[in-house]
Amino acid sequence: MAETPDEVYERTLAEEQAKGSSPPVAEGRAKAARHRARKAESGGDAPAAPVSTPAVSNGTEVAQPVAVAAVAAVAAGAPKAATATMMAPDRLQRLLAVVKPEAIQRVEKEPIDRVNTWPHLMVAEFISLLALTVFLVVFSTFVDAPFRELANINQTPNPSKAPWYFLGLQELLRYFHPQIAGVTIPQWIILGLMATPFIDRNPSTKPNDRKLAIVLFTIFLLMNAVLVILGSLFRGPGFNFIYPWQDGLFFEL
Repeated sequence: MAETPDEVYERTLAEEQAKGSSPPVAEGRAKAARHRARKAESGGDAPAAPVSTPAVSNGTEVAQPVAVAAVAAVAAGAPKAATATMMAPDRLQRLLAVVKPEAIQRVEKEPIDRVNTWPHLMVAEFISLLALTVFLVVFSTFVDAPFRELANINQTPNPSKAPWYFLGLQELLRYFHPQIAGVTIPQWIILGLMATPFIDRNPSTKPNDRKLAIVLFTIFLLMNAVLVILGSLFRGPGFNFIYPWQDGLFFEL
């Protein structure tokens, strides 16, 4: 007894699954076998057997069935026209299998070096503000800062210090000639800061990529901070060098 198209489908599907074919390919081959069985059933009593082996390439199966019923018709003495019609090859059928695309090289997503302003930045700034306020309260409690008498044009206070933002220049005057300390060095510092964007032309905004800019800014900041600290804490009467833990602090600015 000949198999029905559905039985052919089930048998082919089971065979393909037993061979280890992927589900889309196994289902495609089973459908092709059922289609051939139906065509053979509608075309005559001779069963249609798949002769050609389907070619599979890149998830695409090309089935080229051969009409075996035409051979039986020639043996039975069928007319040549009918034989020629039955001998004509069926059209090519492409059964496409769904294959999940997978890149040859996986590209990992680069971590974004960004955080939200709230709460990350605002919390840090608020904590810094509280810490600075506590420091100022404690400092003003233990360090006396009374109002001084009116300035006397006939008597220069000793030591006579510039405001803190000019103490760096005043400190340089202790080591260099006024032309060097007051004009040349500040001029080169200003020109160096102006040339920094042209020296470091890195367009990245990540701190890890801006090592040159960070080094230049750190050098400038440390140099200025050292000069201001020396002028504020380590200079006494006559702007001479002192040790604040021995001679005291001179904050008469």
